Order: sequence, then C-alpha cells, then structure tokens
Amino acid sequence: MTNWAFWARLDQIAPEGPWRHWLFMGGRGAGKTRAGAEWVRAEVEAERAGHVALVAPTLNDAREVMIEGPSGLLATAMPGWRPRYEPSRRRLVWPNGAEAFAFSAEDPESLRGPQFDLSWCDEFAAWRLADETLNMLEFALRLGAAPRGVVTTTPKATAAVKRLMARPDVVMTHAPTAANAHNLAPEFMTTLQAMYGGTRLAQQELEGLVVEDHDAGVWTVTHLHGVHTAPPERFDRRVVAVDPPASVGRDADACGLVAVGRCGDRAYVLEDATVQGQTPQAWARAAVACARRWQAEIVAEGNQGGEMVRTLLQLEGAEVPVTLVHARLSKRARAEPVAALYEQGRVKHTGQFPHLEQEMLDFGQGAQSPDRVDALVWAVSHLMLAGGGQPRLRVL
Repeated sequence: MTNWAFWARLDQIAPEGPWRHWLFMGGRGAGKTRAGAEWVRAEVEAERAGHVALVAPTLNDAREVMIEGPSGLLATAMPGWRPRYEPSRRRLVWPNGAEAFAFSAEDPESLRGPQFDLSWCDEFAAWRLADETLNMLEFALRLGAAPRGVVTTTPKATAAVKRLMARPDVVMTHAPTAANAHNLAPEFMTTLQAMYGGTRLAQQELEGLVVEDHDAGVWTVTHLHGVHTAPPERFDRRVVAVDPPASVGRDADACGLVAVGRCGDRAYVLEDATVQGQTPQAWARAAVACARRWQAEIVAEGNQGGEMVRTLLQLEGAEVPVTLVHARLSKRARAEPVAALYEQGRVKHTGQFPHLEQEMLDFGQGAQSPDRVDALVWAVSHLMLAGGGQPRLRVL
C-alpha cells in the first residue's frame, strides 16, 4: 500500500492549518505508529524537512518501533526511497540527504545542541522525563519557516499529557483500537473486550481516551483547553494576590504571586510572578513590583504572618491598600468555585503560564504546596466571588 493518502483513515492524516504539534491519541493497535512514519516520510520526500528528531521512551523503542518496526520508517519507505540506517550513529539518511536521529526521553540533555525542522515523538505518555524532554525538543525545533512535529501516543492522564493537550498550538486527532480492527488478529478485540470491556483500562488502552480521576483533580484538561486569549483593551479592576511562604530559605515553599484583571463578567490571568527561596523582604519587593506593573490592588493571605505580611509589603513600597484575606475552608473547597468559573469559560489566560497550569492540573492529586494555585484562587475570588460565596474574605 504505497498510496498512503488513499488508504489512510482521516484521523491518520495530518490536519490542515498552522500548528506546532499534531497530537494523535489512540488505542493499542489503532495505527498511530503508521501515521507518524507516513507523515515523516511524506515531509522528507517532498523536501519540506531535512533534519528530523525521532524521540521515544528509550533508544531501544526508537529502533524497534519507529525505525525497524512493522509500521516504522524502514517498512513504510517507498520503493527506491528507502533510507540508509546507521545504528552506531542512531541515524537514518534518505536518498535526498535528509537525516533523522533517534533520541531517548530518558536523556533530555542529548537534545541540547542539535537542531531540527521536524520531529516525531512516540508514546509520549510513557516518557519518564516528559516535560524536560519536550522542553529541550522545543528549543531544538528551530530550522525552516515553520518547524513542527507529530506526537503519537496511547493516552494516560498524566500532567504532561494534559498540559500538551491544553496548548493552543496543538491539534488533536483520535482513534480507538476498533478503527484498525481489520489489520489486527481476529481474536484480539474479542479477547480484550471480554477481559477489560467497561473498565477504565479499556477506555484508556482500547478507546484511546484520557481517563480523568474526577474524584481527585479539581482542574482537568477540559478546563484549560481554549483558555488562552488576548487581553481586553481595558479592565474594571486588577489584583495581585500574594500567597506568602510558611518558611524561609533556599528550600522554602514558593511565594505565590499572580496578577488577575476583571473585565465585565470575566477574569483574565495577566502574570505568574511567583518567586521561590526568597527572603520575606525579597518576595514582598517582588509583589510590590508586580502590583506596580499592572497598577493593581494587592490581596495577601494572612494565615501565615497576619499583620506582618501587610507591614512587609508597605515597607517595600506598596502604594495601594493591602487587603488581608484569611482561609476558613480547605484549599480544595476554596478552589472549586474558581474551577467552576473556568468551566463556564469566565477565566482566561493572556499568556503562557506553564508552571501555574501544571500546578492547576496536579492540584488535588497529591501535589505539594500549590502556592501558585493558592494565589490564583485568592485573586479570582476577590474579583469575581467576594461577597457572593466562597471563599469568604475578611478585611482587617
């Protein structure tokens, strides 16, 4: 089957439009690897790519699946266009001189130095150092007019997967295992459905769905999808919320600093200025500087330090009144009304705030010291919920 465009399903064809990464999520045996290999092959043969990064969970996975596998780059090569594989250099070389190099997600630093115009990332959900490796790859994708890549994976509800799904420069396609049943062993689907049908494992591994634990997390990827937007021309109010750390020193918790503006019935996150390992004077100085940048009020949690927090901020030059707020409810109970506003589309992000968004997705699932989230919750609550529900605010 050399005419891939004729034989492929629609979900196996790269979507049109400007995007940085095409995320193809599917069940086991859904044809994800074939889609990735065929897209790379087509881009190389059309000479739209000459430097390709192949990233897998391990180097052995890159060789056994992406390169030498039954749906890999060697098996799907067109007659007369089979690339030369050099195992010692982890390199493929096509007849037109285009090259692909294999990398392991166990070694993000190996991506420091090379540069590419195309990438194929396989089984992203299984990467041991997913965020670190993807970050290094982003720096390396810098050749050509529009460098981009495909990510093929069986989904898992990891923070890294959910973060990738929420990015505005990512397009997604999806396929269940059943979509490719005619290319699988006859009893494969029957056996697995009998064993796992109706379970969360079947949803993940056969349906290719990200299975959320709704009893754990407060924010899900659904809350963050489409959350990024341009800021409005004007704001009714702006607030910088301060979540002071309970300890001091290099290993101390971060001081959450988040700026939020309100325009009408919507809130807009403007900046995550959180600092870590700072003295009280230093984080107070950072909070005042952030308030000046945005000409914003200051709201500070007073559970840790009380009036001393206000005094610190005033000593560092706070030019606006400082409102102290006190938590009477648990962190989760305070966060849930804010998460509901996200679900309604009433909270937007005016930039990329990866650390804050990571913490939001991890919140409620064992994450420690959600300082950025605490600051976000105080800011949005003060602008959108104060006087009308939780959390309750008390001005001293």
